[in-house]
Amino acid sequence: MLQVLKRSSRGLLAAAALATVTLTAGPIQAQDPVAIPRLASGKPDFSGIWQTLSEADYDLEPHAGRRDAPPGPGVVEGGAIPYLPGAQEQRARNFEARAKEDPRLKCWVLGVPRGVYYPAPFQIFQRDNDVTLVHQLGNQVRTIVTNGSDHPEEKQQEFWLGDSRGHWEGDTLVVDVADFNPETWLDRAGNYHSEELHVVERWRFVDPDTIAYSATLDDPKVYSKPWTIDVLLHRRRDANFQLIEDYCFTLQYEQYYPHHKDGQ
Repeated sequence: MLQVLKRSSRGLLAAAALATVTLTAGPIQAQDPVAIPRLASGKPDFSGIWQTLSEADYDLEPHAGRRDAPPGPGVVEGGAIPYLPGAQEQRARNFEARAKEDPRLKCWVLGVPRGVYYPAPFQIFQRDNDVTLVHQLGNQVRTIVTNGSDHPEEKQQEFWLGDSRGHWEGDTLVVDVADFNPETWLDRAGNYHSEELHVVERWRFVDPDTIAYSATLDDPKVYSKPWTIDVLLHRRRDANFQLIEDYCFTLQYEQYYPHHKDGQ
């Protein structure tokens, strides 16, 4: 009987030792990375309908709630946009006049990067040589060229959405956007830029239904140094969800829209 107990004890000690080694060593095989949608070429495929949940369009910087905006923690790395002194004064004037002067209220194109974090969905169509963004608000269309070409040689064309050229760094789409006009704002709080704006975007999957989007903005006429925003974009998975026509028209054409009545 004593020998049986001794054998049992040795067996338990051996099992405990094996369990300890197993827990210390961890799984034998590394965990597979999260699968993301890909094109046949192997590049990540961002096709789908996306929308931010952030309050970025109300104000990129941290802000308390006010009559025309919910509170928000801000999406600017470091908190504040590094305005030059004179530009800071212009931003303050924009803020005071925002109820009338926000280009969004004039039905102008939202611009880049504002269209990405505006609180309305947009759809991405993707091929190997280009990525096209169609926004619900105003149905503005933006194409990111990914065929290896550079910006047009002719400069200062001052596009509303700039000229977008993308390339891949691993699974991250890096987009260089240049040649803007100065007519768009960055949010409803009057943050703005000049025609010398230069934007570098980074798009990458966090998981199959979430995109981490960042944009670094440089404008030597307005900012003292480049600065960056970070926003998450979520895939709209509602049943039968699709973009809805949401045209915005300027008041001078109001009489030509028969469905328009009492400002609705």
